[in-house]
Amino acid sequence: MKKIIGSLIILSILLAACRKNVLDIAPQDRIAESAVWVDESLIRAYQNELYNAIPHGFYIHMYSKYTDEAYNSAPCCGADIFKLNTYNPNNIGGAGGGDFWGGYMYYWNQGYTYIRKINVFLDKMGAADALQFADKKRLVAEAKFLRAFIYFNLIERFGGVPIVTKAYELKDAASVKFKRNTFDECVAAIQKDLTEALADLPGKIASTDAAYGRATKDACYALASRLYLYAASPLWNPTHDNAKWQKAADAAAAFTDSSDRGYTLYPNYGALFNQNSGASQNEYILTRNFTSSNFQQAPAHNLGRRYGAYGGWWASNGPTQNIVDDYDMTNGEPAFTWTGTTKTVNAASNYDPQHPYKNRDPRFEASIIHDSSVFHGDLMEMWISANTSQFGYDSWKQSSDNPRSGYWLRKFMPEVQTISFAEHYTIPWPFFRLGEIYLNYAEAKFELGDFATCRTYINKIRARAGMPAIPATLTGEPLRQRLYNERRIELAFESHRFFDIRRWKIANVIENRPIYGMDISKNLATGATTYSPVLLLQKNPYQDKMNLLPVDNAEVLRNDPSLQTPGW
Repeated sequence: MKKIIGSLIILSILLAACRKNVLDIAPQDRIAESAVWVDESLIRAYQNELYNAIPHGFYIHMYSKYTDEAYNSAPCCGADIFKLNTYNPNNIGGAGGGDFWGGYMYYWNQGYTYIRKINVFLDKMGAADALQFADKKRLVAEAKFLRAFIYFNLIERFGGVPIVTKAYELKDAASVKFKRNTFDECVAAIQKDLTEALADLPGKIASTDAAYGRATKDACYALASRLYLYAASPLWNPTHDNAKWQKAADAAAAFTDSSDRGYTLYPNYGALFNQNSGASQNEYILTRNFTSSNFQQAPAHNLGRRYGAYGGWWASNGPTQNIVDDYDMTNGEPAFTWTGTTKTVNAASNYDPQHPYKNRDPRFEASIIHDSSVFHGDLMEMWISANTSQFGYDSWKQSSDNPRSGYWLRKFMPEVQTISFAEHYTIPWPFFRLGEIYLNYAEAKFELGDFATCRTYINKIRARAGMPAIPATLTGEPLRQRLYNERRIELAFESHRFFDIRRWKIANVIENRPIYGMDISKNLATGATTYSPVLLLQKNPYQDKMNLLPVDNAEVLRNDPSLQTPGW
């Protein structure tokens, strides 16, 4: 018996050794992690992929439809919870993916996935035996910038979030529970990463350079400008601490004499957003670039049937009448004034309801296709006949994929390139541009009581568009309203509006306004056209807790109840 047992023991040892030799091999379907950190090319590939952390705006579900910029005609894939103000901890995860799945509006999973990847990269690059190569410091600095940008994306959505600077393993899941840091602690952590990154990053990178679109010193300064503006805003600065507003002003001031840094406002607002590269302009500070192999298809998603496209997939990106109404007239006056949810025609504007698109801010024509627009040489007609069943070629009734609002998006749409799913579009997405920084500076100066400087920088933006200056007599609350609206118009469809109205704490007003489109009727006998705003949506009542997004309940259950966003 002893011999048998002994033989079995020896055999089991031999089999175990064989199994170890046969099975303990590097994976054949992917590169083993151990191989990455000893190969410069693989290290670069790993670091390049970190740039996918930051959501761009060309996902099918653009953030414009999550507020009052655009209307989503059909329910789909996480979009409706914002359209209807029904997001909560149980359904918010449905907006946690790209494209159909919410464009990463629920950024928690995406953000922390890439924070871990960055922490791994920084740990490996900081190891005593780490591979050395020429521009290693720059790659490390870029990773720190990306971590800072990820954390900004998290705090603008959730407020204070857990600060994680270590790469945990699966085995740590049972012992490590994450809790929220305060908002101010997160701001300090972002500031620390930006400060450390600055030393090893280049300044402005020429748009013709192969490295264009990578992190720079100027991208750090631009992120700092946005960060401190948010930190000073009413949502996070309820006592109106002027020191926070001064910090926001100082951060934006890095670009106020932009000629020193090589940035200028591009003279043609419309052309700024429809070029296939940044080569002919110097307004963009940091962009998401696209190539013929790594492309985006926003034009095919956002334009209607005339071009064989789909109007935003289920007509989901049609600009609203709400934003159309907020474009000034060319005499510099707002077409309408608002009191809560009540809109009134401003008599001084000379707005004509039967010619609603006449004499409007040029940025309206550059951003929105409407009835009587000319696009790609085509006259766009969005009318329905008043006396027959005939309708304009581009009527929304022609296809459920044409936006019900009666408008198509023009911003970011190519003026020459064919609109087709066969095309590969390389129009870049601007993360930061000089126009935003000027408006950041104007806002900070306004809150510090420097109304003259506020007007100066608003007027720089308006002058580029060919609009009259804000009157020198305008101060106080009336100037604030013009400032807020200038940001709405200048940055339209660039993913700012959702967060701006929340940090200003005016979402409880804006989100409770009905969403309108425009119905157009044409008398074919007389040629007379009638424009009738049509109610598209009355959202569910907005609650103040919606100023921040909830955390998915499943995530809270894995950690600590305090992880949930306050109020949820």
